[in-house]
Amino acid sequence: MSDTDKIEAAVLRRLMAHLRARSDVQNIDLMNLAGFCRNCLSNWYEEAAKAEGLDVTRGQAREIVYGMAYEEWKAQHQPDATPEQLAQFKKPTH
Repeated sequence: MSDTDKIEAAVLRRLMAHLRARSDVQNIDLMNLAGFCRNCLSNWYEEAAKAEGLDVTRGQAREIVYGMAYEEWKAQHQPDATPEQLAQFKKPTH
């Protein structure tokens, strides 16, 4: 593994730890502000694993990113989106 790969892996681990710690920041808020969310990160993880020939499911990738099963995380941390959040999300910038 190159030094760049090691650094990028460390950055990804730190990003995932940060997102786990900031469960107050909702996915819809991340999408509205940054154009990606935890689910996007999970999808990218799954795609990268498959590109390497690894059999990683969407659920497994989400568990890696969320630090727990996705349904458990949703039940513990994800309230319904507000009308304002949904209106922002529906704007054509996404």
